[in-house]
Amino acid sequence: MARLAQTAGLTDIQQEILSTVRGFVDKEIIPVATELEHRDEYPQQIVDGLKELGLFGLMIPEEYGGLGESLLTYALCVEEIARGWMSVSGIINTHFIVAYMLKQHGTQEQKEHFLPRMAAGDIRGAFSMSEPALGSDVSAITSKAVKDGDEYVLNGQKMWLTNGGTSNLVAVLVRSDEGHPEGTAPHKSMTTFLVEKEPGFGEVRPGLTIPGKIDKMGYKGVDTTELIMDGLRIPADRVLGGTTGRGFYQMMDGVEVGRVNVAARGCGVAQRAFELGVSYAQQRHTFGKAIAQHQAIQFKLAEMATKVEAAHAMMVNAARKKDSGERNDLEAGMAKYLASEYCKEVVEDAFRIHGGYGFSKEYEIERLYREAPMLLIGEGTAEIQKMIIGRRLLEEYRLQG
Repeated sequence: MARLAQTAGLTDIQQEILSTVRGFVDKEIIPVATELEHRDEYPQQIVDGLKELGLFGLMIPEEYGGLGESLLTYALCVEEIARGWMSVSGIINTHFIVAYMLKQHGTQEQKEHFLPRMAAGDIRGAFSMSEPALGSDVSAITSKAVKDGDEYVLNGQKMWLTNGGTSNLVAVLVRSDEGHPEGTAPHKSMTTFLVEKEPGFGEVRPGLTIPGKIDKMGYKGVDTTELIMDGLRIPADRVLGGTTGRGFYQMMDGVEVGRVNVAARGCGVAQRAFELGVSYAQQRHTFGKAIAQHQAIQFKLAEMATKVEAAHAMMVNAARKKDSGERNDLEAGMAKYLASEYCKEVVEDAFRIHGGYGFSKEYEIERLYREAPMLLIGEGTAEIQKMIIGRRLLEEYRLQG
């Protein structure tokens, strides 16, 4: 099948990696995704395959055992994986946000300790900002760390951890008022802690509990959890970067990578929805001809394909901007906003093309229809993206004098 969303200027290595991932998706993910999703079953065999391909080390530098590839390569791989099953791309995403934060902000000891095992897939990462009453207001975090000798004692409740149960390393953002006088801006008194734990549910280390999986409308298979800290003791050398008060900036840097990832996921899901829609439209007949021959359906297909192409182009631009070392919050916000909104629209149009059959669990589009809404929320809602975009535009176009 001819493919939309081709990317110009890729190296031979990038093309080889993408071809390998695409083949894996077609053979190992798409045939089993719907069945596993309906059972809400963790895709262990798929994850093992990704580990064997070396994808857990895709962006980790070669000196730490990774492939040392760019954010663009990673985003294009995520697009392919999400085309197969979005939940699998979530397993990869949170791992890479933590690996990226370690690479960019970790001490040398932290990099040497964690990154080689993360590249091998033996350590799986999750990250935790949100709390039950937090929403989009990160400055309202109440979970807290208090210094006690050579350790910190952490207390509080976190929410919406992707990979919360299956991970064994969690980057957790909490308040840490030590060294920050009263009245300090909230974002300057936050610290990221690297919390090691056992995989699973219940008490996974003293003072740390993962209660169980949150039952979700979609995005199944991957575990989404809470995290409860009650007297959790963490050594001081597990403060990311070795210095308190930098957690907010570290997390926001990671979230920029995450927003490119969510944009890539939106592109992948939209591509799959288009493939399903254009295929079904040529098989289903009404009034004596394939519905693809009806002008109304052709208009839908045209709109869907255009949205897939536009979202892909913006996602690629945001990834390349980050790879260049430039600030990319504007581009990442635009890409995440557009790709998630277009994904929802393309999936709904494919659902409409399927008619009543789209409502049946026997058809793949039913799963995509439940998965797409998560992208409207993950890594910041549309409203948050528009706020970021608006502020950055005013910086760029500030009137002089």
